[in-house]
Amino acid sequence: MAKDQSLEVLKVLDLAKTQVYHFTAVIISGMGFFTDAYDLFCISLVTKLLGRIYYHVDGSSNPGTLPPNVAAAVNGVALCGTLAGQLFFGWLGDKLGRKRVYGMTLMLMMICSIASGLSFGSSPKSVIATLCFFRFWLGFGIGGDYPLSATIMAEYSNKKTRGAFIAAVFAMQGFGILAGGTVAIIVSAIFRAIYKSPAYSMDPLGSTVPQADYVWRIILMFGALPAALTYYWRMKMPETPRYTALVAKDEEKALGDMSKVLNMEVKAENKEIKQKVNINIQKGNSYGLFSKQFLHKHGLHLLGTASTWFLLDIAYYSQNLFQKDIFSAVGWLPAAKTMSALEELFKIARAQTLIALCGTVPGYWFTVFLIDHIGRFTIQLIGFFFMTVFMFALAIPYHHWTLKENNIGFVVMFRSTCHGISAAAGKAGAIVGAFGFLYASQNQDKSKADAGYPAGIGMRYSLMVLGVINVFGLLLTFLVPEPKGRSLEEISGENGEGNQQQSRTEAESI
Repeated sequence: MAKDQSLEVLKVLDLAKTQVYHFTAVIISGMGFFTDAYDLFCISLVTKLLGRIYYHVDGSSNPGTLPPNVAAAVNGVALCGTLAGQLFFGWLGDKLGRKRVYGMTLMLMMICSIASGLSFGSSPKSVIATLCFFRFWLGFGIGGDYPLSATIMAEYSNKKTRGAFIAAVFAMQGFGILAGGTVAIIVSAIFRAIYKSPAYSMDPLGSTVPQADYVWRIILMFGALPAALTYYWRMKMPETPRYTALVAKDEEKALGDMSKVLNMEVKAENKEIKQKVNINIQKGNSYGLFSKQFLHKHGLHLLGTASTWFLLDIAYYSQNLFQKDIFSAVGWLPAAKTMSALEELFKIARAQTLIALCGTVPGYWFTVFLIDHIGRFTIQLIGFFFMTVFMFALAIPYHHWTLKENNIGFVVMFRSTCHGISAAAGKAGAIVGAFGFLYASQNQDKSKADAGYPAGIGMRYSLMVLGVINVFGLLLTFLVPEPKGRSLEEISGENGEGNQQQSRTEAESI
């Protein structure tokens, strides 16, 4: 059979008109990304509070802070779990199907969100140990949600709007970050109103009320709510036709599922069409992910997507997890000792919510509306270019931005680096960013570094390093082909003969 003949069931998907189901799938899949972002980034809101509660030092002129190893673990352990979860559940989704594994990841996220807030024990060591344990497994579940949500949306979308729909799913991350800050603002405001407390400089012990221990737990546990609300609807979603036809090899069920969700009659009654389907299915797994054929056809593409995600996430997670430290360094947030514990949480949450509202969320939706018009390749180039420009614009004249009269200018510049163009994927890069930036951004003068930390290269040079990373991301983008207006089978180069592992890899690349 000619190589350019594609599966009829997949042609119907590629050419189908946009249906109500597509928007439903965006919401259901997107709520997974909403929950992912909430769970990953809400921890950065409460680390200062954890330091005050569990690591207070009597007689110290400054509030307690998490020791370096503890801070690195609390911030980065979920990302380690996410990396492992992406690899495991991505593989399992190809073996058992997207729908079945989708439910597993969601249940794991719900359970571990609640367990993170119920971290056992009263000593700092026991609380932090159990918190890190459950956040690792929370990250493991989140890691499964990333490839599955994107793949499900990709495999049900048509060629014309696939980019916008997948970008919309990723864009829910922006709302998740926004929700994290909003929840922290509300919870801290309620507790501040009920339990009055002075600044640390006035009363070191009294500045952290005992009830503050409930605040961080409530914020972390809230992540289970959106996951629980979408579980029922996720379980009602049918398996994707591409998986059913190409991997499960049941074209009749694939056609039936398509008829239900696309509100149209899809039949393969013609004997020639059914024969074509069966032949293509039998040839579907012609070569594997680690074969020479795959390396020849898609090796550079995979290198391009993996390396750009790796570099993007170093910058993305560095600035998202440690915004509070950047803002403190330039004086936008008051000195910790001038605030009570709950006041500090409130102001950190307010600052990060403002950045999400003015930068991250608009950046994501910029992509949603333009990605199918100007293409993925151009969008990614624009993203890396402006992240590079603004990162250097912050780093080179760094002393200028630290002056009190220029703080607002710094914040305006910083918003532009939050462009949610490629979304978050390369968790290895996220881990580098989470652990590396924590140490690198410390003051070059050890006496001015945070307690317990060695001297670093300073905030200015840390931002410059991120700028250089973005330059490499810009250059490596040229390894990634433009998939706009092409079917997943065309992108794989097989026109219906590509195996499902390839479909998943290419689906994630957009």
